[in-house]
Amino acid sequence: MSEFCFPECSAVCSILRIRKSAHMKRRNFIHHTGTVALATVTTGLVSACSDSSGLKQGEIMHTVIFDLKHPVSSTEARKFLDDGRSILTSIPVVRNFQAYKQCSPKNDFQYGFLMTFANRSDFDTYSNHPDHNKFVKERWETEVTRFQESDFEKI
Repeated sequence: MSEFCFPECSAVCSILRIRKSAHMKRRNFIHHTGTVALATVTTGLVSACSDSSGLKQGEIMHTVIFDLKHPVSSTEARKFLDDGRSILTSIPVVRNFQAYKQCSPKNDFQYGFLMTFANRSDFDTYSNHPDHNKFVKERWETEVTRFQESDFEKI
């Protein structure tokens, strides 16, 4: 066995300079659990900062923030958000759909939808899809009081 507490911990342990001799038996479990947690957090941070996450070249992120005529968090608002999710995610080109409720005083819009598309063609397919157009006509135009739409590509 190496000088580290567990062979699978050697990389993290060497970074932290934690040696086997410094551990008592009952602390090995705590250390190993902490090492796994640290490795998980580190992996998450590296993933969040690398090109392997987020938008890839050519993909489009479509966002829209909006207010509803319904009171915030009401049954009617929940139904609109649930129906939006159900209807819009039934369009095959929609990926990573998310619905959000505003939580910051810096922005006074109530809600947001976010979704991604593999490319411009998929975005155009979505924009012209009968289910999208029906949702806009029957629900969006009758229940949304104001909105701002933004679409992004990777730089």
